[in-house]
Amino acid sequence: MQKLVINNLCKAFGDHVVLDEVSLTAKAGDVIALLGSSGSGKSTLLRCVSLLTQADSGIIQMDDCTVDCANLTKKKLPKSIVSQLHKKIGMVFQQFNLWPHMTVLQNLIEAPWHVLKQPKAVAIENAKVLLDKVGILHKESCYPLKLSGGEQQRVAIARALMMKPEIMLFDEPTSALDPEVVIEVLNVMKALVNEGTTMIIATHEIGFAKEVASQVIFLEHGKVHEQGSANEVLSNPRTTRLKQFLQSVCH
Repeated sequence: MQKLVINNLCKAFGDHVVLDEVSLTAKAGDVIALLGSSGSGKSTLLRCVSLLTQADSGIIQMDDCTVDCANLTKKKLPKSIVSQLHKKIGMVFQQFNLWPHMTVLQNLIEAPWHVLKQPKAVAIENAKVLLDKVGILHKESCYPLKLSGGEQQRVAIARALMMKPEIMLFDEPTSALDPEVVIEVLNVMKALVNEGTTMIIATHEIGFAKEVASQVIFLEHGKVHEQGSANEVLSNPRTTRLKQFLQSVCH
């Protein structure tokens, strides 16, 4: 990946503006942490970037693939562009979104086998490598409901990685987890950071963001309120609002 560029992304639901001219640039290897209170626009931003939600205006550009949201409706968005971006972008959700009727292994091989047309044997081999990487190869035959929340989220990360995305989006990946298993998921994400994986992470884990992020963006009412290096933004917040937010999530 060369870079992902988001220019002036806007999204409203009726009269409620969720994203108000949000811009960011992620270069290869960057880790961008999105911070903000509930309703600040973090999840909507990630969903717009991944084309799960259609932005009202703005530009989404990734390498040679460009989407001008103002000139396109979801129905008119060429399938080739959607397919191209979906192959480049992996997303991990708060609630895991695993298929409950499939085993862990089946969850991982479904998209590569049927969407990428990988031979099943190749998909299975790749899946086992990734399950071992996230520490749950021994759970390959289990169904999701038999797993802990931390295990399910690690499966979800491995499933996203199966598509060999160029950038990974994480939408509050630890918010639905019990505190004692949060570290399981954060350790997997740290390993991906150490491998140079490009990431945009919506999170309230301030210590984690300070440790791994190359850039922090604080959203407030859908606008970029503060933006800069992790140390700059988290150690020396310029605005009272960010100071209040950090105090609320760190205590």
